[in-house]
Amino acid sequence: MARSKSSDRWLRRHFTDEYVKRAQKEGKRSRAVYKLAEIDERDRLFRPGMTVVDLGAAPGGWSQYARERVGPTGRVIALDILPMEAIAEVEILQGDFTEQAVLDSLIERLGGKPVDLVIADMAPNISGIASADQGRSMLLAELALEFADKTLRPGGDFLVKAFQGAGFQEFHRAMQRRFVKLHARKPKASRAESREVYLLGKGFKGH
Repeated sequence: MARSKSSDRWLRRHFTDEYVKRAQKEGKRSRAVYKLAEIDERDRLFRPGMTVVDLGAAPGGWSQYARERVGPTGRVIALDILPMEAIAEVEILQGDFTEQAVLDSLIERLGGKPVDLVIADMAPNISGIASADQGRSMLLAELALEFADKTLRPGGDFLVKAFQGAGFQEFHRAMQRRFVKLHARKPKASRAESREVYLLGKGFKGH
């Protein structure tokens, strides 16, 4: 079956992308790691010894980066609906984050200990219907915020990908209520045409 012109354009852009080339050269699992690294450099997300939960972790670039940054005394738990190749010293769970049983399993894995940082780079499978895709993307962001609400320690941080459109402003306000500071970040590795933005809540106010 012949590829469409749009898929040909995507492939050309993908394989000429400077961040794709850099990820391949440096042994990173995806170009998305450079988004996290830029935000970390600016906002100092990680410290040695932290407990970090990575939601929507596959293929594992963010978890790989987090593991390096928290050091041997830290802990990284990664969750995704897709299977992931093992990462040394990262606890990997496979399951659908939107299912309660999977969420319960993740919370059980924490053993009642609070989390220092939740990172969520989730996106739904794209249907091509803009309103439906936007709704699904905001649902994932809202579920990630609910998880952060339940598990973050007071003063903890939450980084989540959201897409500008219907529901974004309401979600932005929900984060403002929960965190001392809220920042919007658009890393250089985010493609200019993408509506994605990373919202960073700093200083969780607690329950």
